[in-house]
Amino acid sequence: MIDGSHVTHNSAAYDSTVGIQAETVHNSNVYFVHPDASPQEKYKVGVRFLQDGIPSRARDMISDAIAHGHDSAEVRFHGVLAMLSGRAYHDLSAEELRWLREASWRVEEYAEGEWKDALRVAFELLAALSTADGEAGRVVERLRALSPHRRDEILHHFDLVLTGGLKDSLWAENRERAEAARFGNGRVQRVWAYFEPEPIGPRALPPRPSTAAAAQAAIPVRVGLFVVVTAFLCVLSLVADPAAAAVELLVALAAGATATHFGSRWWYQEHQLRARNRMFQVPHTRDPASPGDGFTNRVRHAFDHYFSVRVPHGLAPHEWFGLTAQIRDSLVAEIAVLYRESRISVDRVNWLIRHLAEDARDRYSRGTLFDRRHQNQTPASAKALCVVALVILGFTTLALLGTVASTAGASHMLLAVLAVAGVAWSGRAAASSWLEARGEERRVAEETQEYQERLTARQAAYQNWKSFLDATRPSELDMETWLTCDKTLFVDEALRHYQLTWRDLITHTILVTPARPYKRGRVKGGPWRYSRYTFRLFLVTQDGVREVSAEFDFTDAKRGTGQRSNYRFDALSSVQVTERSEVGYDLELILTNGPARNIRVADADTHQLAPDENAQEISEINLSAAGFVHTFRLLEGIAADGKGWIERNNPKNLPTFRAVG
Repeated sequence: MIDGSHVTHNSAAYDSTVGIQAETVHNSNVYFVHPDASPQEKYKVGVRFLQDGIPSRARDMISDAIAHGHDSAEVRFHGVLAMLSGRAYHDLSAEELRWLREASWRVEEYAEGEWKDALRVAFELLAALSTADGEAGRVVERLRALSPHRRDEILHHFDLVLTGGLKDSLWAENRERAEAARFGNGRVQRVWAYFEPEPIGPRALPPRPSTAAAAQAAIPVRVGLFVVVTAFLCVLSLVADPAAAAVELLVALAAGATATHFGSRWWYQEHQLRARNRMFQVPHTRDPASPGDGFTNRVRHAFDHYFSVRVPHGLAPHEWFGLTAQIRDSLVAEIAVLYRESRISVDRVNWLIRHLAEDARDRYSRGTLFDRRHQNQTPASAKALCVVALVILGFTTLALLGTVASTAGASHMLLAVLAVAGVAWSGRAAASSWLEARGEERRVAEETQEYQERLTARQAAYQNWKSFLDATRPSELDMETWLTCDKTLFVDEALRHYQLTWRDLITHTILVTPARPYKRGRVKGGPWRYSRYTFRLFLVTQDGVREVSAEFDFTDAKRGTGQRSNYRFDALSSVQVTERSEVGYDLELILTNGPARNIRVADADTHQLAPDENAQEISEINLSAAGFVHTFRLLEGIAADGKGWIERNNPKNLPTFRAVG
């Protein structure tokens, strides 16, 4: 029957549809094995697989090393641990049992030492599974005599093998070690870094290509025409009235030089401002459903977030937002242009967005945030001088025309009018080409300097962030150790709740699945690890099955909602596994007196595979890490044979394993 007492119902724990928050694959070579690797190298990688909770791959690597002649007590010891890790004795095939027996026969061939002692104790524990408690007690004493590290390895990897009184005598120590190591090595401060995506490299907008070539090509013709027409006007005026013309020409020359000096800067700043506005024009409102805008919207949200938490001292967030609206728009547009690529997550650019927000805050505190804006503004005095010079130049031109008209005939007057028109047109054309050519040279020089400065600052920020991540990110061994401690204490709490000892259990299994929403990460070639888990423990006794589940936040091991159920062996009608390549693996439990229960064991990961990774191999690694294989065999056996399966797999009825030595 289903026991609903003391149950917290949480359907999301079983079939949540909340989406994934973030995922990342760390480009690590910890599991890389060169095709021509030596047996010794394969063994070392196999041990790493074993330590990091991937026993299936450890078995392959270590067995391959042994088959190619790399054999010793140390190698065999780790081979035995890999063979039994995450598995019960009845999960072993006939071939695997034969491998263990043959390995036990070779123990005495190895040199005496720590590894041989540990290997001998491992086989004695297997032999003690079906012996009297007195003999088992002597084996336990020999286990305790081993070095702490070897003893802990055996207890960890023999977790599903050891049962009954043998495990009862060791459980208190196991629990104490889990409590001591659960938050060790800076877990709470470091776990977040494991799920932080690999930052994408620094980029900056390079200088725009120069467009000065056409303008420079036109300068000689336009300037030449201007000089010729101007000279003709000067001759006409000097012939008409040399004294007056000389004064007027000097005034015109001074006014023209003044207008050129101050006007060129004014023109350049206005031209650059319009160009920047066109380049970084990003509307304040975006339609999230419109194609192509999703990345920009996420970048904008990220900038809004970091600017809201990086506020200068003495300013309120809304004041800071108002001051930096144009700056944020410009930065949003720049990052969108630089990083809008398919399959590039904004999370990978957050380091740069955070750096730019901090840079804006720091520059404001130093009083230099708006320096560029002020640099791009022509002083009012310069604008006024330019306007006055142009007015004077206009009046002087008219005065020259009057000078010619005062002493010349109608024909000369017509020539003078045409000359003035020619001077105005050719002067404007020559000035336009000159300003464009000179402005482009100045722009390219300024943008090149700005590009180098921005890129250098961003490279430094990138290296600082990446170094911090690399130093903070937990290793696979750290993650596996913390997860093992959580599982151990979860099992202990369940035993205490039901007032059970290991002597009362026939067997047990624990299924570790993701709890949504989550962040997930893995190293290349390794299993997915999650920021939130659901632990589902099945305790099998003579009376039936007790199932306990709970959600865990992996960062601080805080427990969320949970559920407990009890049912008889005959209540478990069937167990089915559904594999959907685009979704993942689902385990379906069908009870005779209740609805079917769907358990998402693993989400699909084919889109996150590296080119040299095998999809089937990674899938098997993830299922093995979740404890799925043992759990499925156990539940499938109970569903098929009921209590008959329990009787056949009772520890008291296990076949005898004879250890030699």
